[in-house]
Amino acid sequence: MEKLKVVSLFCGCGGTDVGLLGGFEFLGKKYGSNHMEIVYANDIDDNACNIFQENFGIVPDNRDIREVSSEEIPDFDILTGGFPCQSFSIIAQNPKRLGVKDERGKLFFEMCRILRDKQPKCFVAENVKGLLTANKRSAFPLIIEEFEKSGYNVQYAVLNSAEYGVPQKRERVIIIGFRKDLKINYSFPEKIIKEEELYQPLSSVLEKRVDERYFFSSKAVEGMMKNRKSMNKGRAQDITKPCNTVGAHLAKVSLNSTDPVLMEGERYRRFTPREVARIQSFPESFKLIGSEAAQYKALGNAIPPVMFWYVAESICKKLSELE
Repeated sequence: MEKLKVVSLFCGCGGTDVGLLGGFEFLGKKYGSNHMEIVYANDIDDNACNIFQENFGIVPDNRDIREVSSEEIPDFDILTGGFPCQSFSIIAQNPKRLGVKDERGKLFFEMCRILRDKQPKCFVAENVKGLLTANKRSAFPLIIEEFEKSGYNVQYAVLNSAEYGVPQKRERVIIIGFRKDLKINYSFPEKIIKEEELYQPLSSVLEKRVDERYFFSSKAVEGMMKNRKSMNKGRAQDITKPCNTVGAHLAKVSLNSTDPVLMEGERYRRFTPREVARIQSFPESFKLIGSEAAQYKALGNAIPPVMFWYVAESICKKLSELE
């Protein structure tokens, strides 16, 4: 079959896209090609776009998606995007409808606009688990409704990356819609690892030696000890288990924040950018460029490629049945 054409919105550095394309290796396991190609990518973060370009040979459109007309986007089969989720409000009308508190919330509607205008075969949207309970659980049903009104049969599931061989406990809501006329009966991929003791451990992706600059100073540790009662529990990671979720602000991690850190002997340190890439399940071949701060941000915002590979594979199988 011909390669499925993908449009990647809010693409960041390309975690979604590594998973979609396939054809990579992680921790000795090969993830085959999903017979897809990226025909358009969009993100407003210049640093993330630079990393994306370095790895995919595609220059993302870095305009605000609201400035991009549907006619400017080439025809495609699959739309992907992790839309910002902090900004929804519920407008008290009868029936209630979804509104926005600030500009970021409008980006969800842009995704729906492009779906209505272009009518691809399928879309995949990704977001934090907290989206399910946003606005006292009233926002999510309206989000699903908007997708359905765009012409799609919609399903969603919460996937934990650790259950797919990623050395990180990262739960994400995955929303998938197939165009209604295709009448596709879709099921999410089954968990690959069902027992916690079989999860991929953090130790499998750590450097044996790292530069001194990644360690916290004794002064920082002393300051943390003074506030021991108020320190977030579970910060220092158990390397025999998957890592807690890595975030976008790892460059500014402190011992009193919520970000995971390592304790080596009596010393604490933060992860290197390459370790974060591995924790997220990026292959070793994935190139990291730009400042370390930019790398941390882009990697922390990404979706784990290995987990998304299983989603992409399941979609590819369903669409191949249409041939």
